[in-house]
Amino acid sequence: MKLENLLSLIGTFGAASVVAYATWRKGTSSVWKDEAEAQKARADRLEEHLNEINERLARIEKENQRLIEILTALDPERIRSLRST
Repeated sequence: MKLENLLSLIGTFGAASVVAYATWRKGTSSVWKDEAEAQKARADRLEEHLNEINERLARIEKENQRLIEILTALDPERIRSLRST
């Protein structure tokens, strides 16, 4: 094989290697980008659920306070005994 042909072959192989590497890197970055987007969507859903839970808890606490006020008005001694245990 002539030196010229060998150098041409090495050059072609080198160029193909660079293209293959760049394609692999792009594919890898695309996978990581997709993963990051999926994690962001999951975090957004979890944040939404947490907000809903906090709102429900606030409503329950408000309702409990109202019920305590009603019970206290009906039988204050009973409420004091329940709270002390």
